[in-house]
Amino acid sequence: MKALTLPLAAMALAIQAPLAAAEIPDVLAQVEVLPGWRGDDGLHHAAFSIKLAPGWKTYWRAPGDAGIPPIFDWSKSGNLSGAGVSFPVPRVFYENGMRSIGYDDGMILPITLRATEAADDIELSGRMTIGVCYDICVPVELYFDALLPSTGTTPSPTVVRAMKDRPMTAAEAGVGSVSCDIEPIRDGMRITAIMDVPRMSDQDVAVIELDNREVWVSEPTMTRKGGTLVASADLVPPDAQPFVLARQDVRITVFGGGQAVDIRGCD
Repeated sequence: MKALTLPLAAMALAIQAPLAAAEIPDVLAQVEVLPGWRGDDGLHHAAFSIKLAPGWKTYWRAPGDAGIPPIFDWSKSGNLSGAGVSFPVPRVFYENGMRSIGYDDGMILPITLRATEAADDIELSGRMTIGVCYDICVPVELYFDALLPSTGTTPSPTVVRAMKDRPMTAAEAGVGSVSCDIEPIRDGMRITAIMDVPRMSDQDVAVIELDNREVWVSEPTMTRKGGTLVASADLVPPDAQPFVLARQDVRITVFGGGQAVDIRGCD
């Protein structure tokens, strides 16, 4: 729930090439708020249900070089002090020699919200910007506006199912030791993660992320020997210089066979 401690802020997205209007469906994506319930701990569990035009897809939080990450703006909401989004296990796509990670059949995104006044309703209002892609990607803004009552305490089966469709923790997946070798390169840093991760498929895929989203992270090169997976990626900040990298800020997700494991930090 680290995201719940972050300040609410609007964010901007700069995107790309125009597409002829005749090639774009009238409705690329739609969003519905599933109001969910208020837990005994005061947190409100809800979800966004996102539907896409046939044949189009959207992206995971770290989509790869060919995708557009989703951005959320909660700033018009009332009685809301924090919000966190949970992403279901995505698919890995390969297009024109590039890898991207996302969803091709819509998705339900669980959200966890903290009310400023725990006994009052949350007035959820804002927008999300997502990339919706077919042959090329276009940005789509989806606006949401819903009242989330404080008195609703019965869990929603749809939201509960979506909450369960998540990457496994390292402990759940039986991950052993995870270590990182870090070295400076001309325009940043290189990280090599050595992980004792059980094989999930014949073609497991790793994604490396940092808390600092301004740092560009390359698609890792990967090798595997038995239960040991090695993933190496270049990390390039905006000033293209070596920088201090805290190992606890490294996040590694390994995908395979329709499953994923979320690894936080390395030794």
